[in-house]
Amino acid sequence: MEQDIHSDGFNQMERMLLFAFLEESSGCEFKEQLPSLRSQGIVYPLQDILYCDSDGELQTDGNRSGHFQNGEQVFDPEVNEEIVRTIAAQLAEIGDQLDKEIKAKVVNDLVQHFLNENLSREEITRCLSQAVEVLARAIPSDLEREKAMLVLAMVLTKKVANKVPFLLQRVFSTTVNYISQHFHGYVARMLRE
Repeated sequence: MEQDIHSDGFNQMERMLLFAFLEESSGCEFKEQLPSLRSQGIVYPLQDILYCDSDGELQTDGNRSGHFQNGEQVFDPEVNEEIVRTIAAQLAEIGDQLDKEIKAKVVNDLVQHFLNENLSREEITRCLSQAVEVLARAIPSDLEREKAMLVLAMVLTKKVANKVPFLLQRVFSTTVNYISQHFHGYVARMLRE
């Protein structure tokens, strides 16, 4: 089980965006399991997170959302849950269109990787990344590449969890890490605009 994503402020944008995307997506057959991500401490509503201000002091009033890790802010003060949900809904609409383009073989292959407990998180993340890159090549060029790849990763999360719901936590964790590694800056910019 992937334990490294429990909520400490790091990756919180990515977690909230993916969670909201899954809530907003059509055809998400495991929606009744999504609250388990909150009950297990993997995702928290933004207002429930404890934040640090620029001096490193703990803020519990919900008015600041700055968390610093290694001297860098990992959550933007201008981001709120409503913005995250609005953007997630927009991405879910795009995802519903891209969903039809994803062949069952790609999903089945990913399911097999996620089921293989001998694969490390890095190896599974690499498999997800490769699947996203292959699929992104077939996406119409009118869709911004970063956005297409972000949405494809999220749609693949939904499709894998639809096929094998007990993998939800593992696939969620892997996707959050993938998004954080490849699209953290893009997500932060998107949520600020």
